[in-house]
Amino acid sequence: MNPADIGNARVGVLIDHLFRHKAGQMVSTLTRIFGPDHLELAEDVVQESLLQALQQWPYRGIPASPLAWIVEVAKNRVLNVLRREAMARDKAPALLGEAGLGTAAAAELALDDPLGDDQLAMMFMCCYPGLAPEAQVALILKTVGGFSVEEIAAAFLLPTATIAQRLVRAKRRLREEAVAFALPPPDVLPARLDAVLAALYLLFNEGYATHHGEDLVRSDLCVEAVRLAELLAEHALTRQPKVHALLALLLLQGSRLGARLDATGRLARLAEQDRARWNPEAIRAGLSHLGEAATGDELTDYHLQAGIAACHAVTASEAETDWSTILMYYDALVARNPSPIVALNRAVALAMVAGPRAGLVALEAIEARAQLENYYLLPASFAELYQRLGESARAGEYYRAALRLTQNAAQRRFLEEQLAACGG
Repeated sequence: MNPADIGNARVGVLIDHLFRHKAGQMVSTLTRIFGPDHLELAEDVVQESLLQALQQWPYRGIPASPLAWIVEVAKNRVLNVLRREAMARDKAPALLGEAGLGTAAAAELALDDPLGDDQLAMMFMCCYPGLAPEAQVALILKTVGGFSVEEIAAAFLLPTATIAQRLVRAKRRLREEAVAFALPPPDVLPARLDAVLAALYLLFNEGYATHHGEDLVRSDLCVEAVRLAELLAEHALTRQPKVHALLALLLLQGSRLGARLDATGRLARLAEQDRARWNPEAIRAGLSHLGEAATGDELTDYHLQAGIAACHAVTASEAETDWSTILMYYDALVARNPSPIVALNRAVALAMVAGPRAGLVALEAIEARAQLENYYLLPASFAELYQRLGESARAGEYYRAALRLTQNAAQRRFLEEQLAACGG
């Protein structure tokens, strides 16, 4: 590789890092400066500024403060748009002076909020009660998490057009209602907190098993979800047991990220994972937050899921796993939340306790649910249970069905290997 290619590659890695780790923060800061009316504009200029950096830095060199450079470019793009709309004469100078963004150093400082981060305020603005819960979650994923519309659609198991329309309507409602960019007062905060937690849960899950591309795991998304959950757990207004429960779940699940792929990049199922590669610090932190979660009277889905994750985290081997306790947790989850995804996971746990036939009966009971129509793990679960029973032909049929439903390269390689093992 020649020096120019090395430079281009370095710039590409840096831009990707800034996009994944700072785009949401930059959008939040620009929204604070220029107001919620310009949320969509803030999203657009951040993307355009990152693209401009990708085009210019290979030739002009990476600036001393890359983040401040992008913020400055994005800010100027907003001002240019406002000028074209004949708004800047009255508003832009005051906004600019108040924000203190006249220099690159000041722009860097503007991204440092010692009280909890602009993103915290952005998350709660997105959870305005005038929006439907599903719109709140999608908006947080788009503005704070940096998700594409396609990724959000995959997380919700919905068509891309549906999510795009949902986002357009949500942003229009925020403008029409003149929703403030601020943390809500204590009396209305609890109503918005559940939507924020749901968004972080989806953000983590997309990173834990991404739906698109070559990689099975996008650890940067998982790290971002944990970071935002930690902001909630540390802030005086949001330091609640259910927040600790979610954070415990994310940390305990995240402790296995390094073992989800083997040395060759092949997907490793839980039973196949090298538990020595699980992150002990994340497990300890997760168990600590699970203890904090037990201090209140409220029981949430996050408490139960964290309990399941803890059963796996403290077990030295697959053979020692307490599947009966895990099944008990899933029974409680299904009673609280009879979603087909929860029911599918319960069926897998039931198979570990009562055998593959019992698991198949449970899967058959939910097979026709519309939400699972394009969910590759349903046929993959059927296939694995038939494989355990030695019914290779039936297993092969379901592995082929699962292959038709996944776009992730690592998942496809795993399913192809299992199909080959069935003689398919």
